[in-house]
Amino acid sequence: MPASKIFIDTTKLKFKKLLKALLQSSLNAADPNKALKKTVTRKNHHLWVNHVKYDLSHYHRIVCVGAGKASGHMARTLEQLLGKYVDSGTVIVPDGYGASTNHVRIVEARHPLPDTRGVRATRQILKIVESLTKDDLLIFLLSGGASSLLCAPAHGLRLADKQRTTSLLLRCGATIHELNIVRKHLSAIKGGRLSQATSAKILTLIISDVIGDDLATIGSGPTEPDPTTFQEAKTILKRYRVWERAPENIQHHLDQGIRGNIPETWKRRRLSSFPHHSIILANNRTALNGLGEEVKRLGLGPFILDSPLQGEAKDLGVILGAIARDMHKHGNPVSPPACLIAGGEPTVTVTGRGRGGRVQECVLAAAQELAGLRNITVAGFGTDGTDGPTDVAGAMVDGKTVHRATEKGLSIEGSLKRHDSYNFFKKIGGHIITGPTHTNVNDIYLIIAL
Repeated sequence: MPASKIFIDTTKLKFKKLLKALLQSSLNAADPNKALKKTVTRKNHHLWVNHVKYDLSHYHRIVCVGAGKASGHMARTLEQLLGKYVDSGTVIVPDGYGASTNHVRIVEARHPLPDTRGVRATRQILKIVESLTKDDLLIFLLSGGASSLLCAPAHGLRLADKQRTTSLLLRCGATIHELNIVRKHLSAIKGGRLSQATSAKILTLIISDVIGDDLATIGSGPTEPDPTTFQEAKTILKRYRVWERAPENIQHHLDQGIRGNIPETWKRRRLSSFPHHSIILANNRTALNGLGEEVKRLGLGPFILDSPLQGEAKDLGVILGAIARDMHKHGNPVSPPACLIAGGEPTVTVTGRGRGGRVQECVLAAAQELAGLRNITVAGFGTDGTDGPTDVAGAMVDGKTVHRATEKGLSIEGSLKRHDSYNFFKKIGGHIITGPTHTNVNDIYLIIAL
């Protein structure tokens, strides 16, 4: 994505230019086209994926299916690599994430709450997969967003049932791991069920949006064995007080699964029956490392946090603000001019009626700690270009954010309490806008001290 398409709503020209360069470097590092070409190569009829060789002339059909924010561009690049060997396929992407392909059909659908387009396309993918034999190769392209896009409800469930349950969990701060445990047990394709539907050899290529790269969690693991259970799904709904509000069909389905009346998700891999190879092409660390190299090139001191940011967004924002103040006053953990880099994906437990996202809320919570400081900023953005149900990727704050808010009669505490960070930044400036980036490797957070 060209840097010119990154818009940062600030009058601080020095920081605007610097932030654009840094954000662009992280997106370049996690670009699905570059990541796929770096890992997958073809020479004549041999396809190499890392050190694994596939003899393309050996297969009767080679079919590509998949879902996620990066999967459309992955499909286009894979077509270029495979040439005449690719037969057909279907890939589901969010609205606005399409790509130009010749053999693989790209279908747009709603995200993060699924819609009927996603259901129809998922059913089509299942039909394609079920038609393959042991003489075929299935290449599955998986990236962030797939859990919502691959949305074939289990028998007896309606799309509306899943939509309500997913919405309730998203609002109450459930982690992606917890959310996907529930999704897998309400689905006809997740939790390894896609692998169970075919005897073809499967190659899964992944752009990971899950910290730790747990294969069973990324996209709810449609091609991976799943260690979780119906009981765990019910426990999660109870933990977040969603069980009583969930549709009766959902409650009945999970209870039937717990009693053994509905088959569990795929629990083990039988290599003789399910030949399978999964490869992570890029992840959050890929983006952080690319950003770190750009920080060095620009003459700043890079400091990458080893631990990912996970937990309540506003609590993590306060911590980032305190670190920024410590960098400014004491040069700890790195002396200016420097850039501290962190990755992760905080959560938000929504209790108000405001509009915002995890990144904007995290960054806003850092603002008070920066009050009055010069030449320092805290910024964050979602690498997919979307932060919650908003049209922005993230935001930035600096030493004058609190002053600007006071001038406009805005309260940071009130905005945080209402979870209204979007409207806060809309009024005083600070939004970061990228539009669709065609990748998704979690969030990136920066503290820049000059």
